[in-house]
Formats: sequence, structure tokens, C-alpha cells
Amino acid sequence: MMKKSLTLTVVANMTSNYGESLGNVASVQKVFKKGNTYTIKSRESLKNAIMVQSGMYDDLQVTVDGATQKVVSEDLNATNCRALEGGYMNTKVGKEGLTYIRNSSFYLTDAISCEPFVLENRFHNNLYLASSYAKANGKNVQNNAKDVGLMPYNYEYDKSFKIYSLTIDLNKIGKDENFNSKEASKEEKADRVNSILEAVENLNLIVKGNLDNAEPLFVVGGLSDRMTHRFENVVNVSGGKLKITKDLKDKIAKGYKVALLEGENFENEMEIMKELNPVSMLEFFDNLKADVKNYFEV
Repeated sequence: MMKKSLTLTVVANMTSNYGESLGNVASVQKVFKKGNTYTIKSRESLKNAIMVQSGMYDDLQVTVDGATQKVVSEDLNATNCRALEGGYMNTKVGKEGLTYIRNSSFYLTDAISCEPFVLENRFHNNLYLASSYAKANGKNVQNNAKDVGLMPYNYEYDKSFKIYSLTIDLNKIGKDENFNSKEASKEEKADRVNSILEAVENLNLIVKGNLDNAEPLFVVGGLSDRMTHRFENVVNVSGGKLKITKDLKDKIAKGYKVALLEGENFENEMEIMKELNPVSMLEFFDNLKADVKNYFEV
């Protein structure tokens, strides 16, 4: 059947988003489902990280009209500006001040933890900086904590298996229905999609000033005839084990591939290798990027 999308579901070990802080206390973002609380990395945060790391935001131009928004015009749109591939809403285009909206060419789900949240608080302070200031100004940290800027703080910490899905509308890449501009070349379309795939393959996040390796530990997917997160409902991890179900295997058998990052990340790694016959992560993404080039006839 005619392929129209690229879909992936990924298991990665990543930290969570943080919500609004209350005083010196920062809390991770959470969702409530199945009677439990789970931590998340939001789809907006994931998308921003992918756009930045893929280089898709390298040509981003912004303007302020009440709110900050992407610059869009007849001469600058999704056909010739990669930053607009992720969608836009501009409320003041041209002399008429028209509003133009283009949905994103790719869609993400929230990355939701596989196990219920267990509270882990981390306590910190800026003691070294405060001590340096105290020494330089003849003060005592214990007696003059406020004067030297000593600031204790704490935050909830979570780094756990999380699952998210990504689906790219291949028919939408490099096109902009709001303008009559000539669509991007086949080479440019393929390069945009593969830039996104490379970002997913090597994804890292900066959270609380720390570098977080969020590369895939397990991934399943490929080119698809349906515009949907095809594996969203069949990839699950519980107790450190990937659940290998008949539905998961049946979906894979429809022409999709599986990759596993070997390193004893899953308790049932040997079972995964036996039942799903995964390839290496490098081979999976190299083959998928080749499929993308073939799709666009590059």
C-alpha cells in the first residue's frame, strides 16, 4: 500500500519536565492514570529539543506581536524555512494583517514514565559561592547566611524509562498550503526528515543544568500507510521488562523493524532478542534514513 507516514515508538531513560517552583522547591510534571501518578516529559519539550538538535531551528526568525511568534510571509514559509516545518501560527502577515496557521508536519506524544512515581527529593545549596563571598568580605557564613546569599533549595528528581511516539506526515514535508511558493526539493524534503531521525537517535536534554542522555534503548517502527502512532498502544514496560505480546509481534510483522540498544537495560533482554529479532540501533536508523531517501526518490 502507498506509504504516507513514518512512525516510531521509543523507550528511553530520561528525566522529566519541571513545573512551576514554589519558593525553593521544584516539582516534576506528572499525570494521573490507571489509579497512579506518572512523571512526564511533555511533547512540547521533546519537540523543541528535536527541532534544536536536528538543526531545524537554525533558520528560525521570530517577531513580537503581543506574543513571540515565528516570522511567516510569502517569501519565508515552510517551503524554504526549516524552522516552520514544525508548524506555526502568525497573527500578522502582510499589509492586511492576516492570520495564517500551518500544522506541524510531525507529531509527538508525551513521554510518560513506565512505573508510578516514587518521590525522591534532592537537597542542594550554593555553599561554595556563599563561602567565597564571605571570605572576600570578612563575613561568617553561619552567622551571616542571609548577607552572604546562602540559598538552600531542593527539587524532586526522576530519571526513568519513558515511552513516546513520533509520527511524520511525509506528504506534508516541504509544503505550505498558505502560500503559492514552490515546494521544497526532493533532496531537501529527505534531509529534513532524516535530520529529525538523527536527533531522535542521539537525543540529549539539558535539565536543571545537567546533560541527560535520552537516546533510544528500544525502538520500533518504519514507513507506514497510516497517519497514526501505530505502536503507541502495544509498547509497554513493567518491572524493567519489555512486554512482548501477540499484538506487538503482529504489528511488527506488517513490515516494521525493531532495534535494541544492548547493555542489559531491560531485565528480559535475551527474550527480546529471541522473540523480536532486533537489529542494532545504528543499523535501524541507517536503514530508515535510506528508506526515506528512497521514498523521496533521492
